[in-house]
Amino acid sequence: MGALMQAEPVLSGNALAGYKRLVVKIGSALLVDGETGKLRSDWLSALAADIAGLKESGCDVVIVSSGAIALGRRLLGLPGKTLPLDQSQAAASAGQIALSQAWASHLGEHGITTGQILLTPNITEERRYFLNARTTINTLLGFGAVPIINENDSVATTEIRYGDNDRLSARVATMIEADMLVLLSDIDGLYTAPPANNPDAAHIAHVSDITPDIDAMAGGAASHLSRGGMTTKIGAGKIATKAGTAMIIAKGTRLHPLRALSEGERHTLFSPSLGTTAARKRWIMGTLEVTGHITIDDGAVCALKSGRSLLPIGVVKLRGDFMRGDTVAVLDLSGTEIARGLVGLDRDAADLVIGKKSETIKDMLGPSTRTELVHRDNLVLLSH
Repeated sequence: MGALMQAEPVLSGNALAGYKRLVVKIGSALLVDGETGKLRSDWLSALAADIAGLKESGCDVVIVSSGAIALGRRLLGLPGKTLPLDQSQAAASAGQIALSQAWASHLGEHGITTGQILLTPNITEERRYFLNARTTINTLLGFGAVPIINENDSVATTEIRYGDNDRLSARVATMIEADMLVLLSDIDGLYTAPPANNPDAAHIAHVSDITPDIDAMAGGAASHLSRGGMTTKIGAGKIATKAGTAMIIAKGTRLHPLRALSEGERHTLFSPSLGTTAARKRWIMGTLEVTGHITIDDGAVCALKSGRSLLPIGVVKLRGDFMRGDTVAVLDLSGTEIARGLVGLDRDAADLVIGKKSETIKDMLGPSTRTELVHRDNLVLLSH
């Protein structure tokens, strides 16, 4: 299976050793009892003790916590497993207060201050908002606080939302340059097939690269409280590892799940890509919304791989209604995405200049026009 390595059934050693900035994602099914809709207070108390231990060892900890809708629906007496959008938003509004109070109370027992941050996709996709959110999180960490982050479900619409906290947690991890993302789940890692349906499924201890074979192993959500399944976790892994953040998928249903990881509990480790990437390029790589596609010829592919900017002369096809500064995918002639970057021209202007030399473009659009369609400083090559 290429990049996939099988190891012994139980990994030994401290899985969290050496990491200094952790983002920990908590799913609704871990925080909230699915039958009663009540907070699992004993579990949260144990997790708070784990977090306190990590902080005492010198780690920064950020929590991406689900549970607002699950708590809010009980508070408002909303029945059924599926809620219409307006009721879901109302539940989130009521539940966010209960959720933040629960975190503040349990971490407060260890002398830890919390700060709540509600995010929507535009905040991590648009550079200005991205920088503001990063500054807020880093400032909280500087004061020794634990930021508690969730998607702002009380205002987000179906069309403009992450839809799961796995990928949100990955975006947060890349935003603050965390070195480890821990996804606590109802399963102890990745298997060769969904283990609930296949008794012969084998546990994967280590994934060094997320290949199509790895993608094929993902299954669906296991609980009506969950929005994502293994598919969204693999998606989170792609965002995190490409930006240099390691990721662990581990079982969170037991008490003290983080302490268990430090004591050798079984999990799947996704290794980060080798090398470091500038903060701006980390942000570009993690962008969820690609607004356009640019297909380039073989000569332009070679130019990009040698560190040059993408010039219009090498472009053979454009797709998408993009504006200057939007994120675009760059494809080779076979349709494979080889790079991602911030486009330097609106679609209308790009249509005019594709296939043309820089001198011709300056004659057309003026001598002060920048002739790169994507400048190399705004371009990230993807490994294949």
